Amino acid sequence: MKIDEMIDLSVVVGPATQVYPGDPAVEFAAHATIDRDGFNLLSVHLGSQTGTHVDAPYHFLEYGMRIDEVPLERFVGTGVIVEATELGPRGRITWDHVEPVAHLLGPGAIVLLKTGWSELFGSPEYFDNPFLEADACRRMLDAGVRTFGIDATSIDETPDTDHPGEGFPVHHLIAEVGGIIGENLTNLAAVDFDDPFICMFPLAFEAADGAPVRAVAMRVRR
Repeated sequence: MKIDEMIDLSVVVGPATQVYPGDPAVEFAAHATIDRDGFNLLSVHLGSQTGTHVDAPYHFLEYGMRIDEVPLERFVGTGVIVEATELGPRGRITWDHVEPVAHLLGPGAIVLLKTGWSELFGSPEYFDNPFLEADACRRMLDAGVRTFGIDATSIDETPDTDHPGEGFPVHHLIAEVGGIIGENLTNLAAVDFDDPFICMFPLAFEAADGAPVRAVAMRVRR
């Protein structure tokens, strides 16, 4: 296998990184410096769902797999991009969006929901994200898909005082079959080639609900 191109699908994490409402803010501090200690070392404080990250089933399922228990093959596969960039705030990604690529779905595929919402990352409007309808999720799970990603803060509707949400149905459906969800992806518009090979390996946090990832899409020749 030869890699012809590699595209970064991850947001940069720092003290100004936007986090999901109520999640821990990112804090960086110099623990050691070259001037004082002879080397640089950073102290990092962040939540498990910070930046571009993946959710383990345990995020919504008490008996679900923790992130260090999820099989590594869940984090790599051929990407199938679902186009949903025409949706506005809190638009629903339905089976009609999925149907044009339904023939590509199956075990080992990674479904990438492309909404274009990553352009709003850092703004209040980012939390009015489009989201996946439960029916479309069920149909993709029935086809064997176990890994999903979205270029928005959540694959479900983000609740607020005006929008109570629907109880995170898609998170629950995916967790119940041992699947994973990648969120806060970015730069999906740059993936303009067929059959991208996707990697979303998380940090191996012990017994955690999720972890940050460096997500990439690769154009490969086999």
